[in-house]
Amino acid sequence: MCLLIFAHRVAARYPLLVAANRDEFHARPTSAAQFWEQYPHLLAGRDDEQGGTWMGTTTDGRFAAITNYRDPARTAPAPRSRGELPLSYLTGRDSPQHYLEQLQANAAQYAGFNLLLGDGKEMWYFSNSDLPGKGAPQRLAPGVYGLSNARLDTPWPKVNLGKRKLHALLQQGHTPDHDNLLQLVNNRDQSSPGQLVRQGMGSEMDQLLSAQFILTGSYGTRSSTTMWYDDAGYCHWRELSFNASGELHTTRETSFQQSG
Repeated sequence: MCLLIFAHRVAARYPLLVAANRDEFHARPTSAAQFWEQYPHLLAGRDDEQGGTWMGTTTDGRFAAITNYRDPARTAPAPRSRGELPLSYLTGRDSPQHYLEQLQANAAQYAGFNLLLGDGKEMWYFSNSDLPGKGAPQRLAPGVYGLSNARLDTPWPKVNLGKRKLHALLQQGHTPDHDNLLQLVNNRDQSSPGQLVRQGMGSEMDQLLSAQFILTGSYGTRSSTTMWYDDAGYCHWRELSFNASGELHTTRETSFQQSG
């Protein structure tokens, strides 16, 4: 996943609102979001190549999402797959803080990542991009956040755009639905070269990847997921899957009451 816009405990009725895109090579085998047979409490998509996931939630109120950290200086293959991190948290019992504190010791075994973990009350963030030894798990205060392939709230144009739209949605008092949350991450326009240069992103690849919804042929936005928790204890989830031309081909939508 390469773009995630979310509000953590900003609106009293909606403790978590999320709009997210997963960007990946279209040839990489993937299963759409569903409850997993071996983990019936887990709702998530599956990376069929490595067996992990990029984002998911559970019937007891756990949430996890991961993005790659883009660093051209660190391109060597890593011993372990990043997708195992959200999966192991979602299928375990550790608190977000304890899970991330334990992860710190082994974080160098993974390529660069940003990891978000929640338990229905708290939201935590950790990145191994600060290795060796500089980063620490961070408990997030209530607020609106954006995450792409740099650290949390790095002001990339597509991140700022999504955050502005989410702030507006909350300030206008709209009831969340999947369509208005989708608007936070579905802009297909590339950023202007000037905007990118100000963020130190002047390459042709930076330009191609600057849109919220990416279309490059072999690589691009594979799915868009919108979800929220409400104050009645329900999770509302929708995943839209797209082909290499950006055309919608699968919709998965569900709501369920959480036990946490």
